[in-house]
Amino acid sequence: MQAFTIGAVFHLSLGRPMSFASSPLSTFSTALSEIATTFVAPARVNLIGEHTDYTGGLVLPMAISFTTQATIVSAETGYTFCAEGFPEVRTLTPDDRSAAVSNWSDYPVGVLREFQKLGVNPQPFTLKLSGNVPLGSGLSSSASVEVASASAMLHSASATMRGEEIALLCQRAENKYVNSPCGIMDQFVITMAKAGHALLLHTRDLKYEHIPINGGELAHTRIVICNSMVKHSIAAGDYGSRRIQLEEGQALLVKTFPQLRDLGDATLDQLAACAAQMSENSHRRCRHVISENDRTRAATVAMRAGNATAFGKLMVGSHISQRDDFECSCTEVDFLVDAALKIDGCFGARLTGGGFGGCTVNLVAEDKAEAFARELKRVYRESLGIDVETYVCEAVDGAVARAAAMERHA
Repeated sequence: MQAFTIGAVFHLSLGRPMSFASSPLSTFSTALSEIATTFVAPARVNLIGEHTDYTGGLVLPMAISFTTQATIVSAETGYTFCAEGFPEVRTLTPDDRSAAVSNWSDYPVGVLREFQKLGVNPQPFTLKLSGNVPLGSGLSSSASVEVASASAMLHSASATMRGEEIALLCQRAENKYVNSPCGIMDQFVITMAKAGHALLLHTRDLKYEHIPINGGELAHTRIVICNSMVKHSIAAGDYGSRRIQLEEGQALLVKTFPQLRDLGDATLDQLAACAAQMSENSHRRCRHVISENDRTRAATVAMRAGNATAFGKLMVGSHISQRDDFECSCTEVDFLVDAALKIDGCFGARLTGGGFGGCTVNLVAEDKAEAFARELKRVYRESLGIDVETYVCEAVDGAVARAAAMERHA
């Protein structure tokens, strides 16, 4: 288990800013430019293993180079939160325990609340967020904000915390304060990822492995993300209703087969034995999760073998299951997946993230990646009249590895 050591100062060129920040980080006080400390957390893309992380299943994400920066400076009193691209400024007294206000500030304030519950009390501060993670795209802008904010607040409190604990704290902040029923995947990979690797996470016990993605045929591929420009919020009702249906089915399976701990242990044969006692929706949600765990296991084998063809077929199977059984896709995303599979060099494509819009993730031959991205943009624009964003990505370090690297070079 790695410890997340607080105290490193990060500086990162963000490149072309996206939705979260409309301009480079600006000075918000004279003192900021002199004594501010900045902490960075990446975004993530999930390669396979969707909607499995809150029922004890497997996920296989990687961190990508979009980032959130949390810049913190000491203040005389209270806690102030502000963010580039957003007009709201939120200031709290140390004893403030007010409810969420349904804007961007709920994410860092939720993190602060969880620290306060643990008796970790940062010194008064002003925290400013900036970055380039596209909002509502399924690349986990919220978890990136949470992890960057947690790093900054730990620094303010002169405290340390293991990376796994940071991830769990940030998940609690989103579950309890923002009231979004997310699983642990996003916060965990953003904290614990390793460059050049995907992260296979067993979400029940948080055991994880870093899986190299540069072997065999896979060494000559790239991950291309396409933002459908259809935005969503996983705090909205559709995500929550799917989770309720899933948990109802899981409860019946565990009751029927007491040896099961959760859906992470379940088989399709066990599900079939319970189908008549479940609602159709619960049956389909559970069928997606159980089959998705099977696909994630097979995808890990394919990744270790460097087998891009096999990995791509599993991605397609994942998308079909999300579309038909979990019902979290949409017309635009389905169009992008179908179009991608017709373009030369594409091994596989699927919806990634919470769903109901957002991004597709595509596995593409390295020498075809740029042409693939251009063609997918062209087809989407001509057919649906929407200009999409595409990003050719590589796997980067999470917050723990970034902090360790900065410590070594300090």
